[in-house]
Amino acid sequence: MNQKIWQVDAFASKPLEVNPAAIVPLERWLDASQMQRIAAENNVAETAFFVKTGAWRL
Repeated sequence: MNQKIWQVDAFASKPLEVNPAAIVPLERWLDASQMQRIAAENNVAETAFFVKTGAWRL
């Protein structure tokens, strides 16, 4: 699976400070076990997935 993933510094005023988080845009929702494997692979405290279905869903 080829998936775009961004890593951001959440709640930080400067880069490389505070809480890293992964953000994963999806075209459709994946099953929970697949999203858990993606989150584990990122090895950061928080991973957020989102899908645009009329309005953005996180």
